[in-house]
Amino acid sequence: MPISIEMTAATAGMESATLVRWLKAEGDSIAEGDIIAEVETDKAIMEMAAPAGGVLGRIDVPGGTDEVTVGSVIGWLLEPDEDASALPSTDQSAAAAEPAPAPEPEAKPQPAAAAPVHSSTTRPFASPLARRIAKEQGIDITHLTGSGPRGRIVRIDVEGAEKQKLQGQSLLEHSGMRKTIARRLTESKQTIPHFYLTLDCDMEALLDLRRTLNARGEKARQPYRLSVNDFLIKAVAIALQEQPAVNVSWQEDGLLQYSDSDISVAVATEGGLITPVIRKADEKTVLTIAGEVADLAKRARTGQLPPSAYQGGGFTISNLGMYGIKEFSAIINPPQAAILAVGAVEQRPVVKAGELAVGQQLTLTLSADHRAIDGAVAAQFLACLRDLLEDPLSLLV
Repeated sequence: MPISIEMTAATAGMESATLVRWLKAEGDSIAEGDIIAEVETDKAIMEMAAPAGGVLGRIDVPGGTDEVTVGSVIGWLLEPDEDASALPSTDQSAAAAEPAPAPEPEAKPQPAAAAPVHSSTTRPFASPLARRIAKEQGIDITHLTGSGPRGRIVRIDVEGAEKQKLQGQSLLEHSGMRKTIARRLTESKQTIPHFYLTLDCDMEALLDLRRTLNARGEKARQPYRLSVNDFLIKAVAIALQEQPAVNVSWQEDGLLQYSDSDISVAVATEGGLITPVIRKADEKTVLTIAGEVADLAKRARTGQLPPSAYQGGGFTISNLGMYGIKEFSAIINPPQAAILAVGAVEQRPVVKAGELAVGQQLTLTLSADHRAIDGAVAAQFLACLRDLLEDPLSLLV
């Protein structure tokens, strides 16, 4: 009996995902556990394993399909003694992927109207005139949204696309990751009462220490190079242990207190922002943190992070200093209660011993959830963080 291949939930709470591509073709022999497809979740591209062994008899959902519902049938496996005649019809396959409709009260029979079918494997539902204009103008109507009856693509839809083309405009479809980022950040700003505290740090001692360590790193058996961000992660991790009232998240029935300093580090990728986690950062050396950050950032940018690498952080650091940004305010990453925005270390006029001088300054801005963290608590945390950064040897013991 044919075995269905269903879209599986790669992460907790996942409802749908993009089927990026199939790694096996119809007719290929497959062993149980073989990687057969790639799926894009809201954070990364994941591999899908075969639920059983057999022959890939039919692919029902082609690669490149967005919003594939978890649990829906995307293909079928045949047992060795079966052929294609054993496969259910495509109508049966589609019905198997849909929940049974709720019973409705009896009504007078109505004439059946054929609904348009939109998928990458069927002919687009468009008027003949729209097809002719699209062909003449070189427009791919499979990417257009129809405004006619029952979603039919009509002349005005094609002409609108042509106008955009002439004006040098194009519509870039959202990835699953971008849609999730948009939804989560909108919910964060709408539902979390943010407040912001800003503080400047003297970074001269830390920069001197970093230069000394990096000079040694160039000559080490295993060369290394430390960034300011590596020191920041270590400092934040220690500050969270010294100020545990910030290491929390808001829950409707109480505050969730974290015992570990699990630091999420914002990494920019082509698909959007992703936040891999440095676990128990307070227990790790700055050098270990540097290695983990480099590895996680590399895998994040290639979409190869497993869910365990970016789930469960308790506090986020977002650093835009490498772009020359002096200061900014970041949006809290739910369910966390705080995020630290880090600007560039730069030369600024400062007062030392009553005289004007040039110093190396860094501006930090803490965004906090006022439901979970009081203003005085957030201020104490920032003061503790500043003390650690201005006494960098404390980060090495």
